Amino acid sequence: MISRRSFVAGTLCATSILAASRARAAESLDVAYVNATVWDGISDAPRAGAIGVSADRIAAVGTDEVHARITSKTQLIDLHGAFVMPGMTDCHTHFSLASLGLSQINLRNAHTPQQFSAQIGQAAHAARPGRWVLGDGWDADQWGGQLPDKSWIDPLTGDVPVAVTRYDLHMMLLNSAALRRAGIDRNTPDVPGGVIVRDAQGNPTGLIKDGATILAKRAIPLPTDQDVDEAVRRGIALGLSKGLTKVHTPELDWMTHDSLRRLRAHGETDLRFYSFVPLKDWERLVQLIQQEGTGDDWVRWGGVKALADGSLGSRTALFTAPYDDDRTTRGIHVTSPADLREWIGQADRHGLQVATHAIGDAATHEVFDIYAEIIKKNGQRDRRFRMEHAQHLLLKDVPRFRELNVIASIQPYHAIDDGRWAIRRLGAARLKGSFAYRTMVDAGAHVCCGSDWPVAPLDPLTGIQAAVLRQTLDGKNPGGWLPDQKLTLRQALNGYVREAAYAAFADDRMGTLAPGYLADFIVMDQNLFTLDPARITQAKVLRTVVGGRARFVA
Repeated sequence: MISRRSFVAGTLCATSILAASRARAAESLDVAYVNATVWDGISDAPRAGAIGVSADRIAAVGTDEVHARITSKTQLIDLHGAFVMPGMTDCHTHFSLASLGLSQINLRNAHTPQQFSAQIGQAAHAARPGRWVLGDGWDADQWGGQLPDKSWIDPLTGDVPVAVTRYDLHMMLLNSAALRRAGIDRNTPDVPGGVIVRDAQGNPTGLIKDGATILAKRAIPLPTDQDVDEAVRRGIALGLSKGLTKVHTPELDWMTHDSLRRLRAHGETDLRFYSFVPLKDWERLVQLIQQEGTGDDWVRWGGVKALADGSLGSRTALFTAPYDDDRTTRGIHVTSPADLREWIGQADRHGLQVATHAIGDAATHEVFDIYAEIIKKNGQRDRRFRMEHAQHLLLKDVPRFRELNVIASIQPYHAIDDGRWAIRRLGAARLKGSFAYRTMVDAGAHVCCGSDWPVAPLDPLTGIQAAVLRQTLDGKNPGGWLPDQKLTLRQALNGYVREAAYAAFADDRMGTLAPGYLADFIVMDQNLFTLDPARITQAKVLRTVVGGRARFVA
């Protein structure tokens, strides 16, 4: 039996809800986007509709709902049937490094050793006195796999120091001038978590890997704060033009974080950021949070990033067995398991979100084990551990994503890039757990997507197309490399939208077009749901709206 008190309370509640609903209906929209094809991030397919915005929030979705609130004060924007979807998030970028790289040499188009050397030589010739030649993007597999050494570039660069990084950011080539500046010679001891490549006589070849790159980075003059901030603004403009409304920055230094805080102090950053800083600095981050909180929805922090191993291309990703094309190594620990266990435990105990780079099957297994230990030790809570890359898995470990609620933060473009040569590194048998995106999704894992920019383009459409088609960059797999691991379009989009929001504890206000959510969405000239998948990257972003304002208009 319902008591009179309950009945009266229920009636008052219903009356209040109805009154609030009528009040909202009477509110004027600031902007109404009408005559659109809208995918809200939840439905199976888009439908004709409209979106109404008030301040920085979505106020109404649907043709009738929006038109009911259009007044003389509403700005009306007719989209003429264009496709609208939630703004996309890139869950893994090295934003300041990549933004600075926009003005450095890009060796992606060096398809021969001669082109590689000539491009560096030209940059050295044009360099101002005292300046280093910096760049990235080189890929020895484009010319057959022979790794470069200092002799390729010394005759063309002279006393101009050169440091150019392999496209995966795990291996760097220095010329002799740079080796001298960095203090690297035959007597330099190996660096924990890194490799100084040496010739038969023990002399450095100019190649350094992973942790050893710190020797060069210490010698390279740091950019000024102004240089970094200007570069980051260029990166923001690029991201907005590609339909991104937010990026995550799992970094191993504080450069991006500090730049973002400076920019935020001067106003909205146009693009939203979720900042991670090095795991080893967890105490510094805890102190910052105690003093200032975790930022806001423009620049938020609260996460830390670690490296368990290196990369497949540099043969520093850690595997249970040696590489097929180099039986002398199975990869390296970039951070010792003891340090990982201690630092992750402390960071988690203090409420920080932990993201760990793990690529090889031994590294991914170890990270799962550490996460499981920490959960048991620190107790259950909604912590959302992340595994960055998660490229090569033991199949027995796949269910652990769901069991431990570990988010797989993947970069689909890597599959069509590494897929050109991964079989040489690993052999066919180990590929069964490689870039196993569909297996992870089918196992119930939360899978968010990103680029790893500058390792891959800052363009989610390239990642979506890669996830759906899995056609390698060399054109040799038109039906898809490991085609059983293809994602559907909806699954791929989800990785850049709703799962991306979940991965940053923002799924209560981002990733969906619904009243009350932040007004972050994009307008495109093509309906991705009806577009031939081979043409996904040809779709154009017409408008990027973040916080209710158009931050990019084509």
